[in-house]
Amino acid sequence: MPFRHWLKSANFAIEGILQGARTQKHMRYHFFSAATVLVMSYVLGVTRMEFILLALAVILVISAEMLNSAIEAVVDLLSPAYAEKARIAKDIAAGAVFVTAFGSAVLGYVILFPYVRAIFYDGFHVTQHTKEDISLIAFILVLIFVIISKTYFGKGQPLSGGMPSGHSALAFSVWVSVTYTTGNFLASLLCFVLAVLLAQSRVAVKVHSPWEVVAGALMGATITFLLFTLFS
Repeated sequence: MPFRHWLKSANFAIEGILQGARTQKHMRYHFFSAATVLVMSYVLGVTRMEFILLALAVILVISAEMLNSAIEAVVDLLSPAYAEKARIAKDIAAGAVFVTAFGSAVLGYVILFPYVRAIFYDGFHVTQHTKEDISLIAFILVLIFVIISKTYFGKGQPLSGGMPSGHSALAFSVWVSVTYTTGNFLASLLCFVLAVLLAQSRVAVKVHSPWEVVAGALMGATITFLLFTLFS
């Protein structure tokens, strides 16, 4: 029961993220920007502390945009007709997003510019990373692309239905990561079987169609494979 209650609460929370991404185009831009910044950070080889700062900046921008959307919805509910105080509330909330985004842009410039400038002097090369670090970024990027995809198709709930299957995408992402990380055939085979069983269960309980499951599996496996090919 506690796990089921937590799962239901998580579903509502993620549905809020998807609702914001569906209705607010800036939210979608922030998710694309988040994916771009994370990949660039890995390509350029920023330090661990710099990566943490960039990740926190991304989280703050997305959180600020979500709060702004929530405030706008509440203001529209309480004041459907035009009111000066409602306008002020919306403007202040939008200003908070602008300040957060501007500060994050400055932080990104300060951290990334020296690495970009070095390309012109030392040439371009992709920084190599440990398999564990690649597994982490793969999991995050697959999750971001699942969210973006669900916002465009607008079907189902985040943890229950929709295109593509998030469970399948993450399961097959983990399978590819385990394959590269362990280099063990039996471990890879076991993880693959578990991923297939999880994907099949989503079809069996009629949460997803076979095509949604296949699309999720291909998305998760492909993104993770490309990242391991690029960074290892």
